[in-house]
Amino acid sequence: MFANILSRYWWMVLLRGLLWVLFGVVIFLRPDISLVSLTLTFGVFALVDGVINVWNAVSGRRENDNWWLLLLAGLAGVVIGVLTFRNPAATALALQFYIAIWAVAIGLLQVVAAIALRKEVEGEFWLALSGIASIVFGVLIVARPAAGALAILYLIAGYSVVFGAMLIVFAFSARNFVNRAVNAVKQRTA
Repeated sequence: MFANILSRYWWMVLLRGLLWVLFGVVIFLRPDISLVSLTLTFGVFALVDGVINVWNAVSGRRENDNWWLLLLAGLAGVVIGVLTFRNPAATALALQFYIAIWAVAIGLLQVVAAIALRKEVEGEFWLALSGIASIVFGVLIVARPAAGALAILYLIAGYSVVFGAMLIVFAFSARNFVNRAVNAVKQRTA
């Protein structure tokens, strides 16, 4: 069950959330960051986030039939991270589309995962909401490709903070649900 994976690796979801919040805060504090710096920073975050998701998927594949959703999300992050590093001097438009594609892919997979989890854990709403936020973010970037670089930086920063915060809430919700379920089982056997 996916709940078993969450009981062991909820802290990885928390770590992902904290990293995304940190990324957003850094951009808010340093709006003068160049697009090349943003490209490299985004590449690092997408790659690390992808590797964490792949690790979680592979480590939980025996316990969860839907482990492939997490694997796909992780592979999407790894691919976008690698593409970003292949050409760090990419134009702002290319970076926007990299980010938009990644955000929509991650968002769709998170919504599907939340639907699959609705009977296993509490707090899956936050996972679905973060997925919807990712989809909306990706669509906004594609819809407004001519927006100024500073506006895009603030949009990326805002998305990162909101996405990270939702992951943090989901991590604690999952941990609390699993702890309550374990305690309930212990009380029944006692």
